[in-house]
Amino acid sequence: MVKHSHRMSSSVTEPFLAVRDLTVTLSREGRPSRVIDGITFDMLPGEVVALVGESGSGKTSIGLTLQGLLPRDYQPLVGGSIRLAGIELVGAASRTWRSVRRRLVRAIPQDPMGALNPTMTIRHQMRESNGGSIEGWLSRTGLPDPGRIADALPHRLSGGQRQRVLIAMAMMARPKLLIADEPTTALDVTVQAQILDLLRALTREQQTAILFVTHDLNVAASLADRVLILYAGRIVEMGRMQDVARNAAHPYSIGLLAARYDLDSDRRRPLITLPFEHVPPVNLASACAYAQRCPIAQLDCTAIRPSLAAASAHGGAAACLHQGQTRFVSAQRVDAKPWPAPAIQATAALRLHNVSKTYPTGNRSFWGRQSQPVLRSVSLTIKLGECVALVGESGAGKSTLLRIAAGLVMPEGGTVTRFDKALPQVVFQDPVAALTPWLTIGEQIGERLRGVSRDSDYARRRVGEAMKLVGLDPVLMDTLPAEMSVGQCQRAVLARAVIVPPRLLLCDEPISAMDVSLAATTLNLLSDLRRRLDMAMLFVTHDLAAARIIADRIAVLKDGELVEVADPDAIVAAPQSAYTRSLIAAMPGPQGGGRR
Repeated sequence: MVKHSHRMSSSVTEPFLAVRDLTVTLSREGRPSRVIDGITFDMLPGEVVALVGESGSGKTSIGLTLQGLLPRDYQPLVGGSIRLAGIELVGAASRTWRSVRRRLVRAIPQDPMGALNPTMTIRHQMRESNGGSIEGWLSRTGLPDPGRIADALPHRLSGGQRQRVLIAMAMMARPKLLIADEPTTALDVTVQAQILDLLRALTREQQTAILFVTHDLNVAASLADRVLILYAGRIVEMGRMQDVARNAAHPYSIGLLAARYDLDSDRRRPLITLPFEHVPPVNLASACAYAQRCPIAQLDCTAIRPSLAAASAHGGAAACLHQGQTRFVSAQRVDAKPWPAPAIQATAALRLHNVSKTYPTGNRSFWGRQSQPVLRSVSLTIKLGECVALVGESGAGKSTLLRIAAGLVMPEGGTVTRFDKALPQVVFQDPVAALTPWLTIGEQIGERLRGVSRDSDYARRRVGEAMKLVGLDPVLMDTLPAEMSVGQCQRAVLARAVIVPPRLLLCDEPISAMDVSLAATTLNLLSDLRRRLDMAMLFVTHDLAAARIIADRIAVLKDGELVEVADPDAIVAAPQSAYTRSLIAAMPGPQGGGRR
């Protein structure tokens, strides 16, 4: 195994964490599935190791295994060895795991909504960590008014605020190993940059080892010393982060790197995506897990399981039988034709004029209940056929403005005018939660046809056409959401929204939790649909790079006020607002280190 410890002293020889041939098998409805398949790696004190891969690759399962928190309902079977600070944990007693979690390990979970006790204040929950000033740690994560946050119940906080609370709780315990599972996914770029700086300080000040689980290679490159690229429960490439970012050796790693987009990406053409969509492979004990998607796969790839060996392009290791041919992977990508110009009309699809909104804070004074302004006289027009991206930090009022545009929330001031008084369709952030679990995909996509026709054959045909339009195979019509991937569920949500083409489509952070290839695929799909169906679109996001790629104009929202509205390239090249400049400066660059 190749070890990289460029931040570590040469006197450090023993790994703090040593994982050897780790296997994890989970049983779902009596069907065993190997989710971790022979993982081996080390971590030294103060080292940051990024664990990168698409959804379903096994990243979260590794994190849960290292904490002894695999779900019992799935009857986990763990093999191999996990030695943490000299303690063997595979097969260890429950009291040993409890001691390790109390003294050595902390985690930042992926879901900020379900990780906090809804009946206890933040202060009460953070007291358990006993690691210093609660307000001080909340302030270090960028939370304003930390005293108010500490005394609030979780439901009073936004998703981004809850995520920062969880980060503060994990850090104030001063762990020796921190497992950070997508800790910046729900955060805007300025807070993300602050959190990454805080994680760096933790490794420097306390020699905490951090396993940084992420699907964002740009973020990984700005923080990690080493990277493990994971696919179907196996490490397919490992090495120094910057070496892999510049000279990846495995076709999967090359594909992930090619699918990245940033402020310099060509917005005139479809983004590069990985071949096909990731589907968890089965029965691959003697085959390359990536063979079914690999552009250079050969016959032996389906008969031989490749082992990690010295990488052809850097000092790490890669598991590919044909490393010497990976230079042809990019060459096989044919440049896509440029997008046709959108047919933008002079007529407004949506006009917001001096829209204002306040929310109660939950506090009372002598004068009665106090309120917090969320939107302050916001005016914005979206023309028929136009896409406007709304960008801003968490709490800026983006989602509230979208809900007002959708008619789900009433403004307290101003007017909302929609073309032909037609209600828009909405695509929310979580596609799985947006689907009814006990109805088939076909039934849900066809819901909007009830007012059009009662002919079941007609409805089924229209559902099939809508599924094809968004890249879903109509054979999935009779499946349930739980049987599909996140990407397939997102396409189903889009098919339901466009089966009767709306004049206006509202998208609320539809790619924030997606891996890089799936996010690029979704951006391509939305760009294609708006042109084919001549839709106007409001695209809410905290990702300025995604906004630049998909939008005709970008509107920047800060503290409930629009500070800038302009052409995407003008926003990036010559931002007029100091706030917009701060958003651009905080973005992680393709080689790490940000754009600062």
